Amino acid sequence: MNYLFKSVIVLLMISITTTVFGWGMTGHRVISEIAEAHLNKKAKKNIYQLIGNQKLAYWSNWADFIKSDPNPELQKTGSWHFVNTSGNLSYSDFINELDQSPEDNLYKAYNALRADAKNRKGDLASRQQQLYFIIHLLADAHQPMHVSRKEDLGGNLIDITFFGRKGNIHRVWDSDLVDNEKYSYTEYARVLDFDKNNYTKYTQSSLEEWLYESHQLANQIYDDVAKDTNLSYKYIFRYKYTMEECLLKAGLRLAKELNYIYG
Repeated sequence: MNYLFKSVIVLLMISITTTVFGWGMTGHRVISEIAEAHLNKKAKKNIYQLIGNQKLAYWSNWADFIKSDPNPELQKTGSWHFVNTSGNLSYSDFINELDQSPEDNLYKAYNALRADAKNRKGDLASRQQQLYFIIHLLADAHQPMHVSRKEDLGGNLIDITFFGRKGNIHRVWDSDLVDNEKYSYTEYARVLDFDKNNYTKYTQSSLEEWLYESHQLANQIYDDVAKDTNLSYKYIFRYKYTMEECLLKAGLRLAKELNYIYG
């Protein structure tokens, strides 16, 4: 009975953690790998002073891992990974809701971290954590189900099947679509980041506009899943390239942010 109890607890913890991570480990590493390839010399130098030769991808999932840290201050950061708004908003209404949103969501937390990092605020450990959160949260901003709706916990309460396996629509976008492609994170970064013109194409906009792109995509995802919750090849065909564009945009825009903050 003791073994059975422990097994149930482990399975429960696995099911909980898979519903709250953004992009899954592979997706976050893809985004960080793309970003690192576009850092300017000054940004590279200043980031090196914080983390040495370790790659950004190594730290890209740290902000998810520390949700289980016994430090209560770190445990409070769970709400930093998403922002909730009403659905199907115009851009101006979306901005109004962002402005009026709580201080501990993705939008407000990211802007605060960005300002502190730019101003070199804090000791070495604090500045390292600022970098880890920036890497992770900017990626989460491009996962559409992290810019979605409170009533269903960003799609976590919308049950689906993915190739016959029970899950939820949030997990499909966190990891299922990415992992279905069977690339390592370095391979995926290389095959997506092949056109040097994309950096200029995707970085001439603001965080608010990036979040609104995710909001619009989330609306589309909600509409689709309301019609069909049995997802397989047809769903991949519909969203594979959209998902990959999200990863690429996130990587290039993370590079832009890191170049601004540390460059």
